[in-house]
Amino acid sequence: MTENTDTAAPYEPESDAVVDVVASAQMPAEASVAEVGSTEDAEHQSFGRWLLELVVMVAIAFALATVVRAYVVQPYVIPSGSMIPTIEIQERVLANKFIYRFEKPKPGDIVVLDDPTGSVPTLIKRVVAVEGQTIDIEDGSVIVDGKRLDEPYTHGKRTEPGPVPLPLTIPKGYVWVMGDNRPNSSDSRVFGPVPMRSIHGKAVLRIWPLSRIAPL
Repeated sequence: MTENTDTAAPYEPESDAVVDVVASAQMPAEASVAEVGSTEDAEHQSFGRWLLELVVMVAIAFALATVVRAYVVQPYVIPSGSMIPTIEIQERVLANKFIYRFEKPKPGDIVVLDDPTGSVPTLIKRVVAVEGQTIDIEDGSVIVDGKRLDEPYTHGKRTEPGPVPLPLTIPKGYVWVMGDNRPNSSDSRVFGPVPMRSIHGKAVLRIWPLSRIAPL
């Protein structure tokens, strides 16, 4: 007996099935393309805003840094040994450039000032006497208004006079400055009192190296 091989499943129109699948596949694809385009536009706009904000922030930071450096505080590298051991060669200090707008330099202040000789742009020295005071040097010690100064920052090093005649009364608007390393410092003993207007600021903090960070 011959087996019937013509038996078939109920007919289902294939064309409809294909159309349905294609239609269901195409419609979300079109929506997906639109969504991707919108997302890319939003991302571009977001990046543009971020970039603009970054540029503005950098510009503001640079402007603030310039103002701070010019009028408030400024770091300085110390190239010489005239302030050893208080400040060693190549150490960095931070100078307050604002303080002397409100007060005058005082004895003991460490100041950054223009070099009166013009050999280098700036010097760092300690104020020893101010306007109206009389300074002298006797037997290796500094005498101000007739009193011998106690100067622990010199670590016992003698102070010898220079070519400037002493005793000397400091003129108005001037100060007398010297380095802590008295045997190796070119200071007011050589060039005399310096005008207060030549002072850039007061050194307030040693900032480098990290192991030597300390107020001055």
